[in-house]
Amino acid sequence: MNVITSFNAKRRERQIKYERKLLKELSIQSLKKSVQEYFGSERIEGGLWLQQGVEEGCYDVAIEAFLLGGQYSRFGHYGESIDQAKKRCENEIRHLTDTLYNFWLYCKFGDQGFIQESIYYSCERFVDIWWMEGFTKGEQRRKLRLH
Repeated sequence: MNVITSFNAKRRERQIKYERKLLKELSIQSLKKSVQEYFGSERIEGGLWLQQGVEEGCYDVAIEAFLLGGQYSRFGHYGESIDQAKKRCENEIRHLTDTLYNFWLYCKFGDQGFIQESIYYSCERFVDIWWMEGFTKGEQRRKLRLH
């Protein structure tokens, strides 16, 4: 007797397999370095426990942006430019940026003014850098036929 699987289940299985392969390209040291580079100057009230939680939140968003870039690298493989591929996932990138920004606002306990604006720009650059990193790694994997 054959097992009948749905198309969505098979697609999800392939996506998870691809994401696992792509995550092997990601180094924890580069994650830590980029969090320190973009958010190291921000002060957080609440001590060491809260600071570790904020770093882990940044890692989560960076990994999601990395995987999103890797997922959209297939369009680059088929001839689209990076800007065109980024325009395809503009809403997802904005969602990740807003998520990280709101997370920072929650942890900063309501600072006002230009500080919030600078945090937003830092979040935007952070997500963009990790999207680009995922895009290039995914494109390299496709060129080497490792996908």
